Amino acid sequence: MNYKNLIVPPGKKIRLKNFDPGYTGKFKSKKAARKKLEQDIQKLANYQDVLYAQNIYSVLLVFQALDAAGKDSAIKHVMSGINPQGCQVFSFKVPSAEELDHDYLWRYMKALPERGRFGIFNRSYYEEVLVVRVHPEILEKQQLPPKAKGKNIWKDRYEEINNFENYLVQNGVIVIKFFLNVSKKEQKQRFLDRLTLTEKNWKFSSTDARERSSWNKYMKAYEDVFNHTSTKWAPWYIIPADYKWFTRVAIADIIISRINSLKLSYPTVTPQHNKDLLKTKRMLERGAL
Repeated sequence: MNYKNLIVPPGKKIRLKNFDPGYTGKFKSKKAARKKLEQDIQKLANYQDVLYAQNIYSVLLVFQALDAAGKDSAIKHVMSGINPQGCQVFSFKVPSAEELDHDYLWRYMKALPERGRFGIFNRSYYEEVLVVRVHPEILEKQQLPPKAKGKNIWKDRYEEINNFENYLVQNGVIVIKFFLNVSKKEQKQRFLDRLTLTEKNWKFSSTDARERSSWNKYMKAYEDVFNHTSTKWAPWYIIPADYKWFTRVAIADIIISRINSLKLSYPTVTPQHNKDLLKTKRMLERGAL
């Protein structure tokens, strides 16, 4: 499936209102999407094997969304076929005292995936231009010099993040960024489910409700992020999130498409290495080893 309509075009301005949270593309039923997802999960497992064997590239998946958009379940389902040894997931919470004693990108740099591995950021360094922008009082805890808190802070951070991602891509880290676009109506229903269903009570916190009151501020902050940090080396994908079954299949398909473009292949051995393999095989067959 072609997902070009979900990409934020680099260098162009978009409005979130033009991206339909209920869009399901060519899929008209949950059953069809699930079947495609099952196929993609197997493909992803195969790609992971080659990625690990080649040991040149790594893949960084960045997930951003408002509360109840389905990040956790998307990660769980899409990556369900991945070997745990080749994948690492980080959910970034409120910075610790140690993290606040460093620059804002420090803790994310430490968590970058090794070559041959998948890295997943469940929320990311983009919180520094989203949550921090909606709640500017957080800046006071970041112990920044006065100049760094000036009127150009957001413009400067966009540029810093773009440079950071460009550096990663040039060094073999494939950065794939997803925003799970849930409607305000659907978020309300999911909150109500969490409050009503006993088995979902644990998912809800009063903070979720308070953040909902800042919906418009978040929409503006996200639009600015997309318009300033969707680049040719690391574009943003705005994934419709009102139907989780479509969210998952879209994410899986995009990851596969991006990895497929790398033209990965298993490493080839040198003639001498191949000679050694044959010698060892013969010795094993004769019982000499």
